[in-house]
Amino acid sequence: MLILSRKLDESIMIGDDVVIKVVAVHEGSVKLGIEAPKTVRILRTELYEETEKSNVQAAAVPKSTAVEAARRLGKSAPAPGVSTAVQPKEKGRS
Repeated sequence: MLILSRKLDESIMIGDDVVIKVVAVHEGSVKLGIEAPKTVRILRTELYEETEKSNVQAAAVPKSTAVEAARRLGKSAPAPGVSTAVQPKEKGRS
């Protein structure tokens, strides 16, 4: 882990296109500004961990439970192996 000291309005670069700047320091709290391409996902660690935990829990739900939930919501679940992709209409047919 690299540890740096920065003062107000100082910044650091990560790679060629990510800049992290100290924009405020107040009573033990530091506000950082992050400039990065839109393709770079930026999350607070606690949100990343919460999302990861939710994904693991969702993946552990049996398929039958998901099918039953869809049925109760009035949606039909596709049969196993059946594609749900919408097929384009042929020209001249309605």
